[in-house]
Amino acid sequence: MDNYIIVFNTCNSEDIASSISETLVSKKLAACVNIVKGVESVYQWQGKIEHDKEILLIIKTRQSLFERVQNAIQELHDYELPEIIAVPIDIGEKNYLSWIQSATLATEI
Repeated sequence: MDNYIIVFNTCNSEDIASSISETLVSKKLAACVNIVKGVESVYQWQGKIEHDKEILLIIKTRQSLFERVQNAIQELHDYELPEIIAVPIDIGEKNYLSWIQSATLATEI
């Protein structure tokens, strides 16, 4: 079995969030993407402190697919530097992890 990860990405519009989510799931690069609206981000960009309303994507996938997930996000995203970070799923309900595995099967192309 593969190692499982959660990839985080933020977007500034529902259209982009939906496009990224649907692309990842339809291409079997992710088993599931949660779209969390109403996130406020505070960050430093080009020497200024910024405050923005964003949409957070929580992407459940396999570690071996990270590069392809990253490429798909970069292709669809409108940010100059989109957040694309992953954390490992150290432990999880075995049937859920098996579902992630099976929902992302057609991926080693």
